Amino acid sequence: MKNQNNKPINNKLLITLSLLLCFILFFGMLSCSEEKPQLQSNATEVRVDSVLNLMTLEEKVGQLVLYTGFWEFTGPVPDEGNSKLKLDNVRNGYVGAMLNVNSVSSIYEAQKIAVEESRLGIPLLFGYDVIHGYKTMFPIPLAQAASWDASVAKTAASYAAIEATASGINWTFAPMVDVTRDSRWGRMMESPGEDPYLASIFAKAWVEGFQGNDLASPQTMAACAKHFAAYGFVEAGREYNTVDISDNTLFNVALPPFKAAADAGVATFMNAFNEVGGVPATGSEYLQRDILKDGWNWNGFIVSDWGSIGEMVDHGYAEDLRHAAEIGINTGSDMDMESYAYEKHLVDLVSSGEVVEEKLDDAVRRILRVKFDLGLFDDPYRYCSEKREKENILTNENLKAARDAARKSIVLLKNEDGLLPLPKENIKVAVIGSLAASKDIPLGSWRAQAIDNSAVSLLEGVENALGKPNVTFSNGYRLTEGERSFVYELNMVKDDESGFRSAIKAAQSADVVIMAMGEDCWQSGEGRSQVAPVLKGSQLALMKEVLKVNSKLIVTLMNGRSLVIPELAKNAPAILEVWHLGSEAGNAIADVIFGDYNPTGKLPVSFPRHIGQIPIYYNHKNTGRPTTKAHDAGKVFWSHYTDSPNSSLFPFGYGLSYSDFEFSEVRLSANNMKSNQSITASISLRNRSEITGTETVQLYIRDHVASLTRPVMELKSFQSITLEPNEEKEVYFEINKELLSFYRSDLTFGSEPGKFSIMIGNSSKNFNTLDIELIE
Repeated sequence: MKNQNNKPINNKLLITLSLLLCFILFFGMLSCSEEKPQLQSNATEVRVDSVLNLMTLEEKVGQLVLYTGFWEFTGPVPDEGNSKLKLDNVRNGYVGAMLNVNSVSSIYEAQKIAVEESRLGIPLLFGYDVIHGYKTMFPIPLAQAASWDASVAKTAASYAAIEATASGINWTFAPMVDVTRDSRWGRMMESPGEDPYLASIFAKAWVEGFQGNDLASPQTMAACAKHFAAYGFVEAGREYNTVDISDNTLFNVALPPFKAAADAGVATFMNAFNEVGGVPATGSEYLQRDILKDGWNWNGFIVSDWGSIGEMVDHGYAEDLRHAAEIGINTGSDMDMESYAYEKHLVDLVSSGEVVEEKLDDAVRRILRVKFDLGLFDDPYRYCSEKREKENILTNENLKAARDAARKSIVLLKNEDGLLPLPKENIKVAVIGSLAASKDIPLGSWRAQAIDNSAVSLLEGVENALGKPNVTFSNGYRLTEGERSFVYELNMVKDDESGFRSAIKAAQSADVVIMAMGEDCWQSGEGRSQVAPVLKGSQLALMKEVLKVNSKLIVTLMNGRSLVIPELAKNAPAILEVWHLGSEAGNAIADVIFGDYNPTGKLPVSFPRHIGQIPIYYNHKNTGRPTTKAHDAGKVFWSHYTDSPNSSLFPFGYGLSYSDFEFSEVRLSANNMKSNQSITASISLRNRSEITGTETVQLYIRDHVASLTRPVMELKSFQSITLEPNEEKEVYFEINKELLSFYRSDLTFGSEPGKFSIMIGNSSKNFNTLDIELIE
């Protein structure tokens, strides 16, 4: 915009004067009213509209464009590609956000171009995949869910936000809250597991951790709930594959964590690569407008996943990129990540009348709203503090928090004859397995800006606890050879027994063997689906040889998904599920092994006995020929396998302790209730051991007869109870209408009269039961 002397108009002055006028009008109206409950949100809306009213069509479209970082902004513009064009678009105000720009110096320079050289000076958002830490790595999200402790998730997200914002980033593409039941899917590591209730608890906690109480604080960042929706249900567990899901499963299983994130005030959503009901999620008006924006009254913005608007062409849903842009904006996909559909075609689509400008304005308002909420219009450089970048990253405080989160995420799967915990005195330990010495694999997939090989290895953790002279090490097996990276496929080693001899020798001379088994961190994550989520290479063969010379074997299982491990479960005396625990992994594992921390973790996913059971989950339907029905020997006409039990190897909610807990029978305050009433279910929990411990008491229900068939059981609540030796406590749960409700065929949420089972225990397979009657 130019004045009569052909000089650029001062963009800051332009917006300031407009804002001032709007505030005068706004507060003048407020003075005539005694009701001011929405003062802050209404003030933001006035500011949003004041900017929108100044924007050209091209500038509006620009807010919907998300570029990836295309060079270090502190250096020269590269000649290759279209970097010069992208820079000009930033300078002209035709870009709304960038990702993968992640240092204060680069973000400051990019923001300076947008704010000080564009006509209106609208600041940029800077996004990044801050999934389970920025440089200090916390446990992968699946492991955090294994803590069954929302404070672990909230703390991890909070520290990740502190570090990421110290590097200038103000928007994270997390949390991923996809419910998944299929461990073939590599992104199980990024999920909260198989249960919608547990996932909802963690969705809320992650959002609160990233966004804090004040989104405008320079130590908080906008979160992004992804992938909307049902991405965890991809067929065959194959990345980017089709989803075919009923509304019953969609509303009762897939959507609850997203609803929890929306209710927690998550700033943004990301749509999914998959289709739902034959419509790509990126072009689904049903998901994006009918459910999320209108149905849930959510006012943030939706960003596409990488290139997913353009991928509607590959789906066979859009004729070309122009058509994809039309579908995307009309159905509610507000920001285009890296498909260039909006950038290339949206101005023309609006100008021609094929897209009404009101749809564009709605998207722009949503994006501007988040920028105002982040305080970027007040101070676009609020995240650009080089002092914070030097002082707030990889601090001792951050690492201490990571260690605490890591040990709370460990699940004790087996502890035959009380082998664990180990004493620290007068003991010689052999640590075996290439995973044990790795300082990189514990960092996990989706590791943001973690420094390679910066984790405390299992070997280091054991040495820190015992002293190096008391520890011997042997690689024993190799998992991979050649290239190991996020980008390239892993070259898995098969049947390599070259390290067996030294491992067996180490085991023979030790009192106890700690053997690390599992998978490389790059075996899981995006694009890393597997037909066989099993222990690869010669790990099992080595374990069998080690057991021949030393029966005191503790396995630490490092993995990013539930694995098929029947041989391991049968033969290893003690098993700790330790996932990929992050920067302090080795110290946290040693804390549990040597009894400095009594394990409290519970499985957020079921572990199958066999690949053929996948997908497997505890909250399945009963069927007309249920597995629980008595059957005569030789009778085959019921829902089962002829070569394996139906049940999981390790069930959802399972996890042992060094303490010994005893549950009483369930007690009810009443045996029936009306829909406007509630009753109390309780049990007595006693610690029969001499070790202080924490047990997670889990409440499940079953709705026996309903207008839609209901699962055999559903998690509805849980409490973590800490007991001193021989202490006993009463544990109470309130049973009310909401707890007994579900989404019915008309998609209303409510309860129906009838019989319900109330189940209280320490896993989905170990519980006591009483029935109640709901009377309308």
